[in-house]
Amino acid sequence: MTTLTLVCKTSEVPENGVKQISIPGFDEEFAVYHLDGEYFVTDDMCTHGMVSLAGGDIEDGQIFCPLHGGAFDIRTGKATELPCRVKLKTYAVEVKDDAVYAALS
Repeated sequence: MTTLTLVCKTSEVPENGVKQISIPGFDEEFAVYHLDGEYFVTDDMCTHGMVSLAGGDIEDGQIFCPLHGGAFDIRTGKATELPCRVKLKTYAVEVKDDAVYAALS
């Protein structure tokens, strides 16, 4: 059985927005996205420039790295714009009782 971890309340992430989240017990930061009524969770660090993606722009379901402008598909983690080439880690998400949970381990 998959263990789900509480990531945040749904109200903390604006529609078509992203929020950086720190979770006790995890070394890495996570990015939570709210797109078209759905929630997604990825690692927050760009795989190319090691900068927080939560500071980037969202356009057409992609998050653009604020450092070099590379991009990732938020739903799949696929690198979609150079210089990013390595896929961004994504996590299975479940929303219940106005909270976002993810399978982080």
